Amino acid sequence: MKRVAVVGGGVSGLTAAYRLRRLLGADAGITVFEKTTAPGGKLRTAELAGVPYDVGAEAFLVRRPEMLALVRELGLDVVHPTKARAKIHAGGAVTGLPPGTVMGVPASAESVAGVLSEAGRQAVEAEPSLPELRLPGGDVPLGPLLRERFGDELVDRLVDPLLGGVYAGGADGLGLRATMPGLAAALASGAGSLTAAGAPQLPANPSGGGGFAALPGGLGAVIDRLTTASGAELRTGLPVCEIGRHGTGWRLRIGAAPTAHAPADNTFEADAVVLAVPAPSARRLLADLVPAASAAFGEVELASMAVVALALPPGTALPEASGILIGAGESDASGKPYASKAFTFSSRKWAHYGTGPVLVRGSVGRFGEPGALQFDDVELVRVVRDDLARLTGVTAAPVETLVTRWGGGLPQYGTGHLERVERIEKAVAAVPGLAIAGATLHGVGLPACVATAEAAAQRIAAHLTA
Repeated sequence: MKRVAVVGGGVSGLTAAYRLRRLLGADAGITVFEKTTAPGGKLRTAELAGVPYDVGAEAFLVRRPEMLALVRELGLDVVHPTKARAKIHAGGAVTGLPPGTVMGVPASAESVAGVLSEAGRQAVEAEPSLPELRLPGGDVPLGPLLRERFGDELVDRLVDPLLGGVYAGGADGLGLRATMPGLAAALASGAGSLTAAGAPQLPANPSGGGGFAALPGGLGAVIDRLTTASGAELRTGLPVCEIGRHGTGWRLRIGAAPTAHAPADNTFEADAVVLAVPAPSARRLLADLVPAASAAFGEVELASMAVVALALPPGTALPEASGILIGAGESDASGKPYASKAFTFSSRKWAHYGTGPVLVRGSVGRFGEPGALQFDDVELVRVVRDDLARLTGVTAAPVETLVTRWGGGLPQYGTGHLERVERIEKAVAAVPGLAIAGATLHGVGLPACVATAEAAAQRIAAHLTA
């Protein structure tokens, strides 16, 4: 019987386990190690005022097919957002989020006229007439490029708030090819300007939120279904401290004290290993085994954030919007800055929440700016409620709150990220029986994580059946 150890019980690790079961059959032994007390990683569905509520990832992009295909394969139903549109607090005012952009990069000046000043609009309008834009062979810093072509206003008011929702980081610390590959590809094909490159990347139907999907009972159902369908033995609360060669296979050293699930020698032997853990853990586990990959993982910077979930009394009036993004440095009319970077009005965004408690989530934390994350939970809730009141006028006392912190939860896709990932994958490819997956590699969204997991499973299955 072939035995595979999967290190990491998030969506990447459990998808890899599920695919391995399909590829290797019922006789394979698949064990998933998760150092925390419960699987799921960034998929976490909690109960808030009696309602299942996602306090990690809340939705996934459907234009990329991997996650949607997996959810359907698992027999789960999806829901799509209502037609409520998102808004943005930029330049000291709240306005509708313009639909005609790619993460804030516009296809025309008219699409962003409501967010920018007249001078900012004119800068966007003039961008196609600037010298033809040609990209070098490698990646380029996104922020400086956008500022050079459009000026600061577009970046500060629109691009940064949108990127902050995905990476908890701004354009100046991210790479163009790493974060907007479609835009980079259009430029490489001769688009000549950013506005020309942006047009083909826009969704065919930009209305509403139809480009995303969620699960009515929460995305935690994906974790439950993957765990069951994979038939894997799940060992939680057991950190893997070391991975090493053992004959033609592998030996893992488990860091917890001996228990019923961990033998007295605290080791586990396997024929192959899938590593689906965040960059710091991958760096540590690969330090002696694959030094080049370990060094590259060590270069990945991380951002921390927190989700503050609020259950407000039934009937509490919310703005007519799915949520509001808040640019860095934005403040209210009195000049008092906002600590939050975004609010999601879940009861407006998702019809399945019905007429029960009114659900809102506030997001706090930007790369390099711990700010309000340093507060304890009680103070963090107070700060987020204050932001909500100043931003929307909603002052209702919540019937229940829940703070979920994601320390180092979001890898930053900086300028050297693609080259870094290439080094990781090249080094790991030279080690038979080892594969990697996860958000550090080719995207932080759920479809990208699923894609890396499926590729890892294919690699391991090919090795074991060769």
